[in-house]
Amino acid sequence: MRLIALRACAKINLGLRILGLRDDGFHELRTIYQSVSLADEVEVGLSGSNGAVRLEASGFEVPEGSENLAVRAAEAVRKALRIRRGILIRLHKRIPPGSGLGGASSDAAAVLRAVPALCGRTLPIEKLLHLAAELGSDVPFFLVGGRAIGLGRGEEVYPLPESPRRSVVILLPGEGMSTAEAYRLLDIAQRRPRLTGAIARPTIELFCGQALQSGALRLNNDFEPLLFRRRPELAEAKRLLLRRGAEIASLSGSGSAVFGMFEDAAKARRAARELGDSGANAFLGRTISRREFSRSGAVSRSPGAVSRSR
Repeated sequence: MRLIALRACAKINLGLRILGLRDDGFHELRTIYQSVSLADEVEVGLSGSNGAVRLEASGFEVPEGSENLAVRAAEAVRKALRIRRGILIRLHKRIPPGSGLGGASSDAAAVLRAVPALCGRTLPIEKLLHLAAELGSDVPFFLVGGRAIGLGRGEEVYPLPESPRRSVVILLPGEGMSTAEAYRLLDIAQRRPRLTGAIARPTIELFCGQALQSGALRLNNDFEPLLFRRRPELAEAKRLLLRRGAEIASLSGSGSAVFGMFEDAAKARRAARELGDSGANAFLGRTISRREFSRSGAVSRSPGAVSRSR
């Protein structure tokens, strides 16, 4: 079986504003996505005959069957291509679930990219983006990568000018956070109204203007006040990163990962080492440009590629 191997890169959110609840039950948001080097390893292969989608996983524990977003992505792209061949997904999970780093969405996007390539077929980018948006709000970003603005429920993605490379230290304090639960708590705490078009349009223009002028470095995450009160260790993680020289530090998405961006790579290395020595779960990485992101996958491997099974 020929396999295609991809790196499914994580993301961080450089600012996240939640405007309100939409009529479709989703939240209207504004965010800046940024790809980072922490990544899952995904291998995808096709069987020679009719078959099911099969998942082999290692690393962090992941859902199985239709509960797994990568499996759902395989089913969706198989239907779009009108193929019946079985699909094998080998996933080595390095991005912690419930961290706000988009690991499951990134895995799903990797599968959407890999299956057409294995079939020698192409799907228009508009079709891929539609499939991605059906799977989850973050998934379309992982077909684009680099730095991008996310509008709507996050699925409307528009590339932004790239910024200079930065080192990134990610702290993972304690257990993961359910995205659905984080939004529910935010709605209760802020008693958010239904969103109207009159509210949305000026906010889009204001947010985009701030993002382009400041590189999103001064935009806040609306989840921080609530979650920092409920989980003080997250607020402490942010303080630790700023104390060690981060230009900015913030919760990523709805948590529970907290990241710091460093202009000085030596400071970032020192911060990651010191925090790791103190017992924190720290990852040292860097930002990934859109051009580098586009080269992060679609590596063909021989049938003898090593399988990692749980």
